[in-house]
Amino acid sequence: MAAVEPSSSPSYMSFTRAQWATLRANTPLLLDEDELRRLRGVNEPMPVDEVAEIYLPLSRLINLHVEAARDLLQVTDRFLGRPSQPPPFVVAIAGSVAAGKSTTARVLRALLARWPSHPKVELVTTDGFLHPNAVLEARGLMHRKGFPESYDVARLLRFLTDLKAGKPTVEAPVYSHLVYDIVPDERKTVRRPDVLILEGINVLQAPTAAARDEADGRPRLMVSDFIDFSIYVDADEAALEQWYVRRFLSLRDTAFRDPASYFHRYAALSEPEAIETAQRIWRDINWLNLKQNIEGTRERASVILRKGAEHAVEEVRLRRAPIVPAKLRRAK
Repeated sequence: MAAVEPSSSPSYMSFTRAQWATLRANTPLLLDEDELRRLRGVNEPMPVDEVAEIYLPLSRLINLHVEAARDLLQVTDRFLGRPSQPPPFVVAIAGSVAAGKSTTARVLRALLARWPSHPKVELVTTDGFLHPNAVLEARGLMHRKGFPESYDVARLLRFLTDLKAGKPTVEAPVYSHLVYDIVPDERKTVRRPDVLILEGINVLQAPTAAARDEADGRPRLMVSDFIDFSIYVDADEAALEQWYVRRFLSLRDTAFRDPASYFHRYAALSEPEAIETAQRIWRDINWLNLKQNIEGTRERASVILRKGAEHAVEEVRLRRAPIVPAKLRRAK
């Protein structure tokens, strides 16, 4: 394989698409077009060459991280004289609404599950940890849905704590995009996966000066403390807005036509009305959340996938050194 000479930055090494593609090495592509079609999101193209050039090298890198984490754990377990039982390796996928996180998560899950050393890969989205609409309405937060305060963070932290502690089964709430709410009494059961992919817009939030425990004044535990490897799906704001509007128009002609849909009222909008509505929602909610909460987490990711106007990844940025989790910084 030819040597790769990425461009440099203080925190990241930057690779062109062609440079990154060479890092696939001999990793075989085991996804066919039919399976890939089922993994794509609404208006999110994912051609086979995108998988081969971007996501196969990424799956290889994550595989190496999983194996290295297991090797390190075995050293500690040998020192302690106990059997080695590695906890699930958690991969986080963050980024703006409409960036293509869901498709990225599904494709990576399919690719990672084909590595023989970690065939059991689960995918959980943080949508399931949103507060139910009734709670958001009671707190006056329906217009802030997707912002950090709209999540049941305590429940998400319990889920991750139990997962990392090696509990045989852990449960996550289930969210329905059709009814735009948590599904009562429905749970997703996760049974000790080798790898867990956690996808959500705010998974890389860092502790802030305001995030203090009332009891002792110390920084609270954060979701990012449980993450072993992270990916941020990035794009220009103009592209993100365009993708959001496109998706809204597509859903207006499909899912919104279902009378059970929370957004059924939008199905009757004309195209100009639908575009205006989508642009307003983007400006008042999604863009605001991006600028206030999401964009600032980008530089905490292990890998940044930088997309062009047509959803294709044009640049990959690889962090030079990992960020030390807050819980380890506090232990020093």
